[in-house]
Amino acid sequence: MFQRLATFDVSAGFASPAAKLGAQALFGLACALAMIGTRSLLDLVAPTSGPFALVYPTVLIATLFGHWRAGLVAYLFSFFWAWWFVLPSVGSFQFVVPTDPSRVVINASAVAVIALLAETFRRAVQTAAEARDAEIERRGLLMAELEHRTKNNFALVASLLELQKRRTDDEAVISALGEATGRVHTFARAYANLVDSQGEGSSVEMRDYLEEVILRVREGAFADNVAVQTDIASCVLPRQVAVALGLFVNEAITNCAKYAFPEGRAGSVDVGFTCDGSGWSVTVRDDGVGNSIQPEVEEAPLRRGGGMGTGLMHAFARQAGAEMSVEPTNRGHCVKLVSEPV
Repeated sequence: MFQRLATFDVSAGFASPAAKLGAQALFGLACALAMIGTRSLLDLVAPTSGPFALVYPTVLIATLFGHWRAGLVAYLFSFFWAWWFVLPSVGSFQFVVPTDPSRVVINASAVAVIALLAETFRRAVQTAAEARDAEIERRGLLMAELEHRTKNNFALVASLLELQKRRTDDEAVISALGEATGRVHTFARAYANLVDSQGEGSSVEMRDYLEEVILRVREGAFADNVAVQTDIASCVLPRQVAVALGLFVNEAITNCAKYAFPEGRAGSVDVGFTCDGSGWSVTVRDDGVGNSIQPEVEEAPLRRGGGMGTGLMHAFARQAGAEMSVEPTNRGHCVKLVSEPV
């Protein structure tokens, strides 16, 4: 509110110079009339006291929000009105008290200094606001260029991996390159989704973001006999946390699609996200064969650091400032990400 007040300009909504000038003059006159009304009320209880006291804030306000022209109009009307109606002798410009001439000159000079300082401050604020807006626009252009180049880099890396995969006959290499290509596409999809849905904001509404991330994986990776259900609470998180959390969910449900339901097995995946004043949590639960998080070790239970998928999920958890854990279930797997207490 204070920032908007500091840059308020009564003539900003007018296009022509004549209209701007008229708005400024009328604003100065309005300020002077408001001062005269206030002064008249004060004269009921304190007549002729401090005749020029209200001229100072009147000229200050008029100049700050109406340029120097409004300040000049307010200055002339309010100052000479106070001299004529308040300063003895009331109803004339004659002086009764011998010290009043110097008193008038000092007050007139002081009010002029106030107007000068107010105009200087107004111009400094306006210049700073214009520079800020220009910088925001410049950063917006740079961000758009960066996002464009990032998308191109994702596509280039994926293309190079696909090209390398076609040049080899080694099944292990082909599989590894396929895994790498899939993860590049995962990162690219998550990044593109975040940019398209949230733009340049510093925070992200998580319900729409996670629903979109899950929808993309569900449509591209799951068979029709696997149901993916979501229960996502509405919550706003910082952008950096949202990126890591989206990638974590993306990796978790992708692993479910790849390893939890082999040979056409039917089942379901439940993704939940809760958020309250103390933190947030994400749960990805499946009722598959029970090794969706660590397919590389089919007989062993989950252990930290096992498998690339698990390693990535732990990395995303650290980036999000959260702790990853696996909860015991009767069937399938349940992986949980809980934000660390602040």
